[in-house]
Amino acid sequence: MKLKTNNFLTTTLVGSGLFLLISGTIDLDNLINYEGQTQPNYITKNNTPTSNPITNAGATLGRVLFYDKQLSLNGSIACASCHKQTHAFGDDAIQSDGFDGGVTGRHSMRLVNSKFGTETNFFWDERANSLEAQSTMPIQDHIEMGFSGTNGQPSIDSLINRMMSLPYYAPLFQKAFGSTQITESKMQKALAQFVRSIQSYDSKYDTGRAQTGNDQQPFANFTQQENMGKQLFLAPPPQGGAGCAGCHRPPEFDIDPASRNNGVIGIAGSTNGTDLTNTRAPSLRDLFNQNGVLNGPLMHNGVFTTIDQALTHYNLVPQNPNNNNLDPRLQGPGGNLGLNQNQKDAIAAFLKTLSGSAIYTNERWSNPFDENGNITILPNTAEIISPTVNSIRIFPNPASEFVQVQYSTLGSQILIFDAQGKLVLKEKLSSTNQKIQIEHLQQGVYILEIHDTIANKKLNKRFFKN
Repeated sequence: MKLKTNNFLTTTLVGSGLFLLISGTIDLDNLINYEGQTQPNYITKNNTPTSNPITNAGATLGRVLFYDKQLSLNGSIACASCHKQTHAFGDDAIQSDGFDGGVTGRHSMRLVNSKFGTETNFFWDERANSLEAQSTMPIQDHIEMGFSGTNGQPSIDSLINRMMSLPYYAPLFQKAFGSTQITESKMQKALAQFVRSIQSYDSKYDTGRAQTGNDQQPFANFTQQENMGKQLFLAPPPQGGAGCAGCHRPPEFDIDPASRNNGVIGIAGSTNGTDLTNTRAPSLRDLFNQNGVLNGPLMHNGVFTTIDQALTHYNLVPQNPNNNNLDPRLQGPGGNLGLNQNQKDAIAAFLKTLSGSAIYTNERWSNPFDENGNITILPNTAEIISPTVNSIRIFPNPASEFVQVQYSTLGSQILIFDAQGKLVLKEKLSSTNQKIQIEHLQQGVYILEIHDTIANKKLNKRFFKN
């Protein structure tokens, strides 16, 4: 057994010739399967636009973006800081921490099964008209991640310049989009692909639904209490139920796009004022974790810390004369359910059957960075090649000790410039497959330029030094 280590990667070569890859590594030639995930055949809602289907490379890039703290102004906050895998990609805090001591204006919504619904607007107040648009808005928020372009903060263009100096992004963008160019639009597509890939369909409910074929009949794998809760959830109030399914539509348990606010109109972190604009909600899937514990406080302002508090609210929804946006299904008789405690407990028991287990530990949705915040993109056959120049080849890329330069015209000048344009190396091309030592260069992005005097042209290509 041979052990090879560097600052980013530990690789173990076993007798079969296979490599065991430790955390902090992505092999672009052996990507995790995102695009081939399957769902139960009764899951039919899907808000993925045809212009941005999930791909293995796109979701892999999105995973890195989602967990990268370098996307915040001071390198302290990532998307995953507020949307935690351990909480079904929500937060256990009422308001999430921002990059510089501030807190978010609303509770961070769980992202599990965001793909499986007909609602295409995002955030509690639906201010983003797509998941793509939503994905970079926290990055550009002056409290959340700080690239707002206002009040002295730099804009997202400054972030993109920072990302260009990080060695792992060029190969990831190349693999996902066929170009090393970084744009906000590409970031949005990749982040949306990753978020839409987060799914949970290994719950007790799914087992019962698969066995029974529909959710109207009692499930054989349910307790009497869970089946009672399921019936109460599904049936409308005039038929003895609570009518929950009217807004939280099974089997996806996504929010009805036509829903208006639910009577919770307080502002997070405040006892004063009202907020009537919150009409969206996350899927009820994985409201609890696999141990039956809530994945965080409930509602946009985190006002409820137990499911019983939430059910009590729906049992008799406050009718505030200033609330002109209350959902009509929660007014009058529909908002006065009269559930007793046993019925509320039954609904709570049913809601716990909607939780899976894989979502909390599956590698495809976990942090790709190692414990020191480093990541390595393994050398791969999809190396960085300029879309307009195909006659020059550089590998490995990223590199640490040397790069191989393949070019056909001997005698050409090879020049290497750092990110500031300073010439740091110059030599003649004496082989069509020339090795250039770069171990003396600092970590960062470099441009290798070839001056071909015979063809009277210049070619250049970016590479990264680890």
